[in-house]
Formats: sequence, structure tokens, C-alpha cells
Amino acid sequence: MVGSAIVRQLVEKGHDPEQILCRTRGELDLTNQAAVDTFFAEHKPEQVYLAAAKVGGIHANNTHPADFIYENLMIETNIIHAAFSNGVKKLLFLGSSCIYPKRAEQPMKESALLTDTLEPTNEPYAIAKIAGIKLCESYNRQYGESHGIDYRSVMPTNLYGPGDNYHPDNSHVIPALIRRFHEAKQTNVSEVAIWGTGTPMREFLYVDDMARACLHIMNLDWTTYAAHTQPMLSHLNAGYGSDITIRELAEAVKEVTGYQGRISFDTSKPDGAPRKLMDSARLKGLGWVPQVNLEEGLARAYQDFQSNQNNIRSQ
Repeated sequence: MVGSAIVRQLVEKGHDPEQILCRTRGELDLTNQAAVDTFFAEHKPEQVYLAAAKVGGIHANNTHPADFIYENLMIETNIIHAAFSNGVKKLLFLGSSCIYPKRAEQPMKESALLTDTLEPTNEPYAIAKIAGIKLCESYNRQYGESHGIDYRSVMPTNLYGPGDNYHPDNSHVIPALIRRFHEAKQTNVSEVAIWGTGTPMREFLYVDDMARACLHIMNLDWTTYAAHTQPMLSHLNAGYGSDITIRELAEAVKEVTGYQGRISFDTSKPDGAPRKLMDSARLKGLGWVPQVNLEEGLARAYQDFQSNQNNIRSQ
């Protein structure tokens, strides 16, 4: 989802599509160090946007914690080291808002990193993403001056939009709700149950706004970027700036999909962190602002879901 949005933005900004190197999961196994090394040695890219990751919602993270920490550590380690070994000067690593402690002060500032314990349901994924930030910082500190290395990190809030994963078990909350409400409407199911109490608050950012943030950060001159970060606290938050409860989100998705039934909440299931609102003041101070509000974004996401029914049914 994010990679496709970044490609759309690169093309929109005038980059030749033929000069943008993309590989699907089936074409290149990023957990395979030898395969990644061969790819970089062959193609010698000038810049890297590291958007690849194993991602999922609470259920997926709870069910497959070993997969989440192993695959994400392997992906970022292989790519960042191969990039350095093959002379890549500029790289952007995409993390996640889950890097911050469960009880972090809201909205969460970049300085909250590593100040307390993480949310248990996605701790393995968060640890991997924190490691990615520190990989970038460490290569900058050791090789920045001698090799001209400039590896940056951006931490998006919850993303959604075209190309999302609508898997019934492993998707994030917005695509999961879109699929469940749509299928409930199609089959005349009278009630849709939502995990948890509905009280946790979440922030959501449309994926094309995130892609614009990525290009904005990548293209900042070093002096400007360095003035707004620190060598060992170098990541930037990217969020919409406001949040809503899961109950409010469910009502909004229900309206977008046209579902007429009831919503219930299964309180035996975990809520996750009570609130995850990002403080994106640094990035907004550097000139980036989101353009797509949640109402418009949900409508676009549902349109994408409907346009890709044949692929989605197989998930």
C-alpha cells in the first residue's frame, strides 16, 4: 500500500517510471540476505524508500509475534546494509507509531522513544521498528562524514487507503471494518461485532498524504533536516493531527459502506493501547501538511475495495 503510493507520488513529481525500481514479494525475498545483496549489486539504486514490512492488526501481532519480529528485523537489516555496501547515499526508513511506550504522554513526541514499556500486543513489531531507526542512526554516525551517508526515518500513524490489506484475520482496523461491514450488507447480517470496548482512540492518515510526507522528508536539504532532529533521535512523526474512538470509526465506516445493521463490541478481546496520537509538529514545521480528511479518505478506500473485489475475495 505505502510503496505503491510512494511510486504514484514520484511519478507525479516527474520521475521516469522506468527509473523506479520495484519488486513484489514474490520477485524478491527481502528476508534473504544473498538475494537482497545481489539485487543491490546489480541495480545500484541512488535512493531507497524502505516501505516493505510485515504488518497487521492486534490479532495478527498476537498470533504471530515471532514472525513479526524476525521478518521485520531481517528486511530492514538486509536492505540498510546492502544499501550502504552498494554506495546508496540516501535512504528513508518507514517505522510505526507503535514504537512509543503504551503510557506515553499524548500527543506522542519523538522524544518519547525508549522512555517506558511498550504495548504488549505489538511489542515484537515495535522492537523491530525501533531497531530500524537505530540502524539508520548508527550508519549515519559511523559513516555519515566519511561516506556521505544520509539515512532518515519517518514514523507514520495508522495508514489506510488504496492497496490496503483486507485479509479477514491479518488486516488493520479500517480495512477490516470495511470488509466486515460490506460483507454483512451483502449477506444481510443483522449485527457486526467489533473487538474490544470501542473506547481506544486512534489517529488515521490517508496513504497518499504519507507518501507526500516521505518525498518531503527525503528531499529536505541536510542542514534543514539536521536542525530539526538529533543524531540519536533522528526520526520524524507523520500524523493527521487528530484522533477518534474505535466506536466513532466503526460508525463512520458503517455509514460509508451503507450497512444498516447493529454494531456490538466484544469486550473479551483486547483493546491495545488506550490512545496513540502523534505529535507531528516538527514535520509540519518543515512545510508538510496532510490534505485528505478521514471522511474523504474512507470514501476513497471503500471505492478501492469495491474496485478490487475479485482479488479481495481470495484473501
